Amino acid sequence: MERFALLLEQLHSLYRQRVVVLVDEYDKPILDAMDEPTIARANRDYLHGLYSVIKDCDDHVRFCFLTGVSKFSKVSLFSGLNNLRDITLSRTYSSICGYAESDLDTVFAAELEGLDRERIRDWYNGYSWGGAQKVYNPFDVLLLLADREFKPWWYGTGTPTFLIERLAEEAVPWQLLDGLSASEQLLSTFDVGRVAPEALLFQTGCLTVLEREDLEDGTSYRLGYPNREVRQSLNRSLLDDLLGAGWKTDRDRKHLIQAMKAADMCGVEELLRALLAGIPHQWHGRNPMAEHEGFYASVLYAHFSATGAEVRAEESGSAGRADLCVRAFSRVYVFEFKMHGRGGTAAAMAQLKDRGYADRYRGRGEPIHLVGVEFSAETRNVTSFETETIWPT
Repeated sequence: MERFALLLEQLHSLYRQRVVVLVDEYDKPILDAMDEPTIARANRDYLHGLYSVIKDCDDHVRFCFLTGVSKFSKVSLFSGLNNLRDITLSRTYSSICGYAESDLDTVFAAELEGLDRERIRDWYNGYSWGGAQKVYNPFDVLLLLADREFKPWWYGTGTPTFLIERLAEEAVPWQLLDGLSASEQLLSTFDVGRVAPEALLFQTGCLTVLEREDLEDGTSYRLGYPNREVRQSLNRSLLDDLLGAGWKTDRDRKHLIQAMKAADMCGVEELLRALLAGIPHQWHGRNPMAEHEGFYASVLYAHFSATGAEVRAEESGSAGRADLCVRAFSRVYVFEFKMHGRGGTAAAMAQLKDRGYADRYRGRGEPIHLVGVEFSAETRNVTSFETETIWPT
């Protein structure tokens, strides 16, 4: 601490100009130890003292800019540096952390030859801090242009283990992550041992702002996946954590993709049964949702999302909400789930038809597969599976 203060003082004296302090990844020592709370708190307390030096040396500092993954509360980390301005959700600075469409049209125009622009947008665009302007992940764009391959470049640099563990501990319904609502206060809440799942997902870049609404009592944000890279990769991580290393996830994802391309509904049913059979029995015991439809909806949502398909859970229509809608390979799959003893697939199929869950997709000119699935809390698997196809006219 003393050396840092001395450095600021001597730089000011030597160059006769006040010092600019730039700190990148200010929170890394804490995040690296989040799975060991004692160490994380010790690192946090040390950084609290370090950053307090900047405030104490205010006469020697002209400007300070700190960036990091998370926003720790001012009480825990920045109480000594209380004149910071948080610009994370500021409209004024909403585009400084990525490439805009205009950047790709101008700066990178010569590098885009041979690459599908819409595919680039689908994979890497979508980050927003205000709900309006969206930006591309710069790390992804640069690696794509270098290697000419669509891969989860950024996500592959390492997903925080504590993120996956936290979602498992909280039993957060995976299918509801895309569309979470949160206040600005909740998104800004982050500390060792006290992290809301919404804040964790937002601050680690797994969710972004889809829509912002200014209310009388504050601002509300609707969160969702920014792009295909995150949606597909995060759901793969969740499945891999759930099913363990022994589960042949890559093989079965490939088989599911093949079955969906061919509209092989028997193949889809077989793969879903195998997926549920692979879940360790002890996982059911510690998950309070395991006896409900929501549990099965979460697992199937993650499975379909991991293939790269466009997936929507509980998508609202005029007469209700379909449990799961999957669009892939020029086909639409609309699912309704029932637990055993609640009417079975007959009731599921009747609900799909009577409430017109498929109506919103009829204008696409694509085959629509209605799928009723019954689950049993006793067998923890599919007990019946029924389908019907609506062909475009």
